[in-house]
Parts: sequence; C-alpha cells; structure tokens
Amino acid sequence: MSKKGNSVHAVFPEAARLVVPVMAATGGSARSTVAHLLADELAAAADTVVLDLAPRLASSWPTWSGAEQAGGLAALPPDRPATRGQIRDASATRRAPEGTWHVLTDGREWHTAPLSLPSQPAAWYQLAAAGGWQAVIADTVHPVAHDLLATRYSAPPSLTRAWCDLPFTVPVLCAQATADGIQTLQQAVMVLHAEGLPLQRTVVVLAATADGRPPAVVRAAATMLSARAAAVVHLPHDADIRANGLQAQPARTRPRTRQAAKELATAVLTAARETFGDPLPAAPQPAPLPAVAVPAV
Repeated sequence: MSKKGNSVHAVFPEAARLVVPVMAATGGSARSTVAHLLADELAAAADTVVLDLAPRLASSWPTWSGAEQAGGLAALPPDRPATRGQIRDASATRRAPEGTWHVLTDGREWHTAPLSLPSQPAAWYQLAAAGGWQAVIADTVHPVAHDLLATRYSAPPSLTRAWCDLPFTVPVLCAQATADGIQTLQQAVMVLHAEGLPLQRTVVVLAATADGRPPAVVRAAATMLSARAAAVVHLPHDADIRANGLQAQPARTRPRTRQAAKELATAVLTAARETFGDPLPAAPQPAPLPAVAVPAV
C-alpha cells in the first residue's frame, strides 16, 4: 500500500539529484533486488547509478551487471582526481525497460586484492555527483538498528544518520515479509524514531518469501507503518528472480514484480517532491578541479 503518487516517468530537472540509500536491519532483506528494480524504474526519469557498497565476494552486482567488462571502482584510485568521463567509463551499464542505468562496483577476479573503499556516505555522494548522475541509489550493507544504537555508546558516527543527512535523500528500508522479518523491522523503526531520523520520508519495502497473501502479522504491521512512513510497498515473491537473480533482461521480470517496482519508484519520487518541492531543487555540485599549470617547453 502506498500514499498518493506522481508519475514515475516525469523527467528530473537537469540540476536535480535524488539520493536513495537502500537499507535494512539484517541481511537477506532483498536490498540488492530492491535497488536493482528501483534503478530499472528511475532510469526513465533520471540519469541513474547504483553504488555497490558490499565487499566484492559478498556482492551480486558484478555478476548482474557484467561489471568485469568495465573498469569498476578499481579504475578510480582514491589518491588521484578523476574526470566525469573517467568516472562514467568505470561504471557498468544495465538495460532498463526504458533506457539504461549504471552500476559502480568492483568487477575484478575473485583472487585480486580487496579494495579499500570509503565507508562515509559523503565520499560516495561526491563520487556520484562528480559522475553527473541525477538518481543515486546506494546498496548499503550496514545493519541499520545496530548501527544507530552503537553510536550511543561509542564514538564512530552512524552511517544511517550520515546517509539520511545527505541533500535530497529518501531512505528505503527493507525487510522480509515474515514474522521474524517484521519483528526486526519494528525494532529498527523504533530506533529510527528514537533517534529522530526522517521516517516521514522513508519508504518501507516488505519482500515476500513465498506466493500467496502476506501473513496476518505482516498485514497488521504494514497498516501501522503506513501511518509513520511515507509509503509501504509489498514486493511479491518472484520464483525467477529467486532462481536466476537479476542477470536476465528486464523483459523476463514478472508483471506483478514490475508493478511493485513502479509503485516503489512512484513512492520514492512522491516522498521527494512532498519533502523537497516539485520540481526538485538544484543539488549541490562538486567544485571543479583547479587548472594544472603546464610548464613551457
């Protein structure tokens, strides 16, 4: 169920940028699947990129995106500036039902040395902004509730809060549509509320693990969450995705899954427009690199 929405296909203003961190309190909550389906839909409205924050051997993105054919994150050394062209050339490309979108991931062979990737959202935001993308979907890996609670007792800042504090951010919170998944989600929502994070512009996705009507506990939780969150979207079980992942072309995605993806994208855009304005305002732009003086020969 979701609140009132606008068309997902309304094109973004050229200078706008929307940040969508896809988060969960635990693994196995369909974060990567949700990020993929959302990118498929937003590609019709904006120049879109997915940022893969997972370690390479724990990520599905290199396989899904064919990233071994692109330079990937390894082509962007952190100690050297990169041009927009270099950043975009490092990304893999995926076909959407309408248009294409990009993925920044590490597509190297399994035996190569792990990359030292930044943890802070601001670094990923700067990378996406320098690449010129308008819709930035972050497939995160940190556990939301634990991350927030830990900051009460230790010095490191919360990644969840840092993502939510970025300009023009609409968080997406995922959970399995099971009794255990709902309990974990409800605990995470209590922590989000206690920490004053923006539930009113957060979209909740409940991912089914089997066909049929959601269990009563899931339906009850969805009704309660719809009063707090911007929207609650039900992602149906898709046997083809469960069996084959999202390597196939979009045409193979089942109609009910595609409809849920459209509802999700519409909910995200509606939350953004109701929170930040319609059309979306211009986003901060990274400062240009200083000119490098070339000595005369």
